[in-house]
Amino acid sequence: MKITSIILLPITRTAGWKELQQRRPSIPTLAWCLVLPMSLLPPILLYYAGTHYGDDFMAGFGDRQWRFITTILFLAELLTFFVMGWLIHAVVNATRELSIDYQNAYLLAALAPLPMWSASILLLIPSLLLNVIAELGALALSCSLIYHGLQALCERRSNDVVTMSATYTVMAAGVLAWGVLLGIILAF
Repeated sequence: MKITSIILLPITRTAGWKELQQRRPSIPTLAWCLVLPMSLLPPILLYYAGTHYGDDFMAGFGDRQWRFITTILFLAELLTFFVMGWLIHAVVNATRELSIDYQNAYLLAALAPLPMWSASILLLIPSLLLNVIAELGALALSCSLIYHGLQALCERRSNDVVTMSATYTVMAAGVLAWGVLLGIILAF
């Protein structure tokens, strides 16, 4: 797949989506080759930030049990992939106008968190403001990925209200899951 196609995934429903759909990677392939390696990024980089920057990053940040927190975060990310794939399938197929199979639902569940996983690279820079802005921008890209992905995978047209509604439901659950993951980090 071309880099330009990958970059255009959150922007358009045409570029790259058909190629991804034709490849039809299996759910285990998505889990092992995409989700597992990419979901390692945030815990590893969070562990690095917590043990190297400490309170310079945020007050009370250095006194946390980073091994425990990052292990739980990693396991929660993996679980979230499987739950989100199921949720996308359930929400989309709950309407008469949309339909998606498990393969495409899990493809979307694997692609949606990529911007947030990639934004965790900025944890190498000890700036809380920069990291918050990057993660919020990544969250917006994830929302766009889900919307355009549903348009492409369900073969819908632009400005489709049913697709927007399904996207809002999926993203509400995604933001809730993201909040739980942040709560895990802040609680310990």
